[in-house]
Amino acid sequence: MSRRGAISNQSGRYESWTRTKVDDGWEREDFDRLPETTVEVDFPKTVISKNTSPDIPFDRSINMYRGCEHGCTYCYARPTHTFLGYSAGLDFETKLQIKPDVAKVLRREINAKSYQCKVIALGTNTDPYQPLESDYKLTREILDVLLEHRHPVTITTKSWRIVRDLEVLTELAAQNLVSVNVSVTTLDAQLSASMEPRASAPHRRIETIKRLSERNIPVLVLVAPIIPGLNDHEMEQILQLAKEAGASAANWIMLRLPLEVSELFTEWLHKAYPRKAKRVMSFIHHVRDQKKNDSRFFHRFRGEGEVAQLIDQRFRLACRTLGLEQVLPELDTEKFINDYRRVRQTALFQDV
Repeated sequence: MSRRGAISNQSGRYESWTRTKVDDGWEREDFDRLPETTVEVDFPKTVISKNTSPDIPFDRSINMYRGCEHGCTYCYARPTHTFLGYSAGLDFETKLQIKPDVAKVLRREINAKSYQCKVIALGTNTDPYQPLESDYKLTREILDVLLEHRHPVTITTKSWRIVRDLEVLTELAAQNLVSVNVSVTTLDAQLSASMEPRASAPHRRIETIKRLSERNIPVLVLVAPIIPGLNDHEMEQILQLAKEAGASAANWIMLRLPLEVSELFTEWLHKAYPRKAKRVMSFIHHVRDQKKNDSRFFHRFRGEGEVAQLIDQRFRLACRTLGLEQVLPELDTEKFINDYRRVRQTALFQDV
């Protein structure tokens, strides 16, 4: 577990000072030593985040961890770490924060009289099953609360650790309260180890799809991100293996390079795949209207132009051939029960 995704650790855009790594000639042994993971504690007053984005199929999410030790070089969430005064580079994958009271705060929020039940999404910013989950089990605590209140939830992950929660996920699925998106970026173990160094290996993600599907837990395989010239040729094979493992739906997302991610990904690409770098960046510019990123709604997830259209056509054809749909069945919000509803129901029965 010595690898890291980012190569550099440039100062965040909100920091007062900038730092640059310089070899002063003393040849210290620890000069190139990768930083260890450190964990800080955060006690937020609320944990349900709301969004109004028209191209996202949910309006609320929970992130129990800030930063992500998976270290994916392409992670669009890296710039959020700069709000904490950290770098989007190595800091994002080494200086992590946990919210130990997340389940308690969630319980309070969904028990409010004014709360309206809608699907909560986990894993929208950082992976809820990153290595920290093995020690802190905050995602499991959240699932227990949601099951108790019969609250629907979707989970996006690229980690095999989710199978540790098969018991509670099976109970949720039996009531149509959960679906899981398993992200499979590549089947190339070497590429995965370099590009997403602490995420689960490709074969373990396929096995995760199988384990979930065997429990009748709805699974969507998320082929993401598609990086033209680097992993797009694997798309059909990923879909084939995911279908054989039991996935019932599929989706794809084009590589996004917002803010600091652009420089971090480009830096990694030129070091890891120098012979492909120029071609890959040319494709990225092509699908992003000659830019590295396009943040416009309804454009950011797919890109545009001939390359993006060809990828989308290939994806649709493969899904049609394999019998994969792009959406999972709608989860049930009618079963939701909180303390306020329980009191009302008790009062109604007493009046009868």
